Amino acid sequence: LKTFIKRGHEVKAFTFTRQYPNILFPGKSQFAGANDSMEDVHAQRVLDTINPLTYYKTARSIMQFSPDMLITKYWMPFFAPALGTVTHQLKKKGVVNIAVLDNVIPHEKKFYDRILTRYFLNNCNAFVAMSRNVADDLKTFLPSANFALQPHPIFDFGQAVSKEAAKDKLGLSANDNYIIFFGFIRKYKGLDLLLEAMANKRTANLNFKLIVAGEFYGDSSFYINKIREYGLQDKVVLRTDYIPSEMVRYYFCAADLVVQPYRSATQSGVTQIAYHFEKPMLVTDVGGLAEIVPNGKAGYVVQPLAAEIANALADFYEHKTEREPAMTEGCRDEKKRFLWDSFADGIEGLYKKVKG
Repeated sequence: LKTFIKRGHEVKAFTFTRQYPNILFPGKSQFAGANDSMEDVHAQRVLDTINPLTYYKTARSIMQFSPDMLITKYWMPFFAPALGTVTHQLKKKGVVNIAVLDNVIPHEKKFYDRILTRYFLNNCNAFVAMSRNVADDLKTFLPSANFALQPHPIFDFGQAVSKEAAKDKLGLSANDNYIIFFGFIRKYKGLDLLLEAMANKRTANLNFKLIVAGEFYGDSSFYINKIREYGLQDKVVLRTDYIPSEMVRYYFCAADLVVQPYRSATQSGVTQIAYHFEKPMLVTDVGGLAEIVPNGKAGYVVQPLAAEIANALADFYEHKTEREPAMTEGCRDEKKRFLWDSFADGIEGLYKKVKG
């Protein structure tokens, strides 16, 4: 939004009054906290995903702005009825609808996914695909889709701080090394694989601990039991309450390595936060993650297997004095690819293409 404003566009933001009914949202809160320090964006809250009357109200509110283009974020089929209705109403009025696609096919699949997704996609004029995997999924629905391949730009989560200061802020031991698993804890994200890797004989005696920073998206007992089963109670730091944005930098800056042991993925915002703080990553070779993290340069790319994750962790900590500075420099170089101006160029190019 800021980038478009800097380019001379008039921009207005619209958002949800409710994303999910509470029964479908196992996290603690759908909203940022009152003290959340991410840069404030004024947005009109109008759309309720489970109130169809607000779909039409949202479309009318947007049309009062007389827009040339509507940019919509799409990441799961649950939102298709609401967002598809809004885009349908605006498309009838000649507004160019461009959807930014985090995912086309969700990680946790349901029988109705394709029907709902097709409804939304058919009401858009063009698309921004965040990874090649997303672009390939899009083409299974719309083989001739008009799209641009644009990886997610980097979010600014504030200035980095030293590891020592970050550990002190979080109440962590200054003598221990830390890796971090960050974000909602869902089955497809593979936290259990990482826990199993930490119990592997290759890593068991290495000096590092795991910070789990994010809310459990469902029952936590499975992971708590795994921690006990593997005897990791002293090697895992659980910070599973909502983490406000002003604290994000401390969690990343306390860590040596950001681990994403996902079983499936298209792309991940966690990767971009790691790049912002120039933190090496360990990611699995699923979806678009390997596109974003060059193996051996900005981190490790391995198969989603506990043994391979363990081998990468062991390599990093057995050669830490070499690997950490080299991979940090690799992150510093790679982050240049993820600029907001490039992302805006892609969207503007799509608009011009649609308008002919």
